[in-house]
Amino acid sequence: MRVRPAHRIGGAIALTLAAVLVLSGCVASTPEAPTAAPTTETSATPEPEAAPTGPILRPGEAAAANRQFFDLINADYHAANGRGDGRTIVDNLIANGFEKQDMEVTSDETAIGLAADSIVVSVRIKGECLLGQFAPDNYASSIEPLLGTGGCLVGKTRPIDW
Repeated sequence: MRVRPAHRIGGAIALTLAAVLVLSGCVASTPEAPTAAPTTETSATPEPEAAPTGPILRPGEAAAANRQFFDLINADYHAANGRGDGRTIVDNLIANGFEKQDMEVTSDETAIGLAADSIVVSVRIKGECLLGQFAPDNYASSIEPLLGTGGCLVGKTRPIDW
C-alpha cells in the first residue's frame, strides 16, 4: 500500500467538500407552502410628483425670470376671455401665485363710460415691472423699469381693494 502525502489528502478532501456544496445547490428542496398572490394595493409611500414641464413662478427672482409664466397665465386668460376685465385678470394672477400688493391695473372704462380699448396690468418684481396688455384681439407684454413714483403705470389706476 502506498501512502499519500498529507497535503494531497487535505486537498482532495477540500475538493470533495467544494463539489458537495456546489451540487447540493442543484438538489430540489421540499416544496414550500404556496405564497399569496401579490396584491394590487399601492404602497404607503407616495409617488414623487413629476417636475413641472412648462414655465413656473420664480419668487424672489427678477422680472425676466418670471415673464414666461406671467405670459402663459395671461395668454390662457386672454384665450378664454378676450380683453376680459381688470378684476378677473388680477384675480387670475393672484390665483397663480403673484402678490396682489405688487399689482396695478387700468380701468375697464374710459372717463366717459365707454369700454376701454385695452386693459393693462402690472406686477412689480425686484425693481422692474411686468406689463400685460389685454386688447380684444390680442395680448402683449413687456418688462419696463420701475417708475420714480414706485409704480409701474402712468396715470390713474384702478384700486385693487377687494
